Amino acid sequence: MATVDDIPALHRRANVRFSAVVDGIAGDQWDEPTPCTLWSVRELLAHNVSESLWVPPLMAGETVASVGDRFDGDVLGVRPARAWVATVEPAAAAMEDEGAIERTVHLSFGDLPGAEYAKQRIVDLVVHSWDLARATGQSEDLDAGLVQACLGWGEEWRPLLAAMGEYFDPPIDPAPDADAPTRLLNLFGRRR
Repeated sequence: MATVDDIPALHRRANVRFSAVVDGIAGDQWDEPTPCTLWSVRELLAHNVSESLWVPPLMAGETVASVGDRFDGDVLGVRPARAWVATVEPAAAAMEDEGAIERTVHLSFGDLPGAEYAKQRIVDLVVHSWDLARATGQSEDLDAGLVQACLGWGEEWRPLLAAMGEYFDPPIDPAPDADAPTRLLNLFGRRR
């Protein structure tokens, strides 16, 4: 299980993997469906760009109300991949800022320690990197260290995930011999 000290580095690794998948999206694939059934490739990337834009102000102590509509609208523009790249370093740096993981982060559903917010971001990046890879015909391999960390956190959240049908497909009970990546994806309603 990852420690609090590992979380910023895991967040950066998750960003690197997600970035590699974004880099592999072909120009004619933006409207393709993804395993995240409500979103196309473009819409899924827009979700992650928006989430990354929120990281620096939230990690700096701002509230959802103080951020307001700053990140509303089309966050991708005409160069979706470039929009993603522009968010990576600021988000990673905000997570790596001294004391960031110990701070309280003010989210729409309540206050959380920075470490918990970071875990959610890492899981989101890992699972959605797989979604994008699947949708665009890229390698679906996942970083083993990220999978182990996310699987541990996801299992802790399993009761909550089952109740969040709007955001995730219901968890799937994995086969008894399922490997760690399959168990992680099953936890978030995906089938390999």
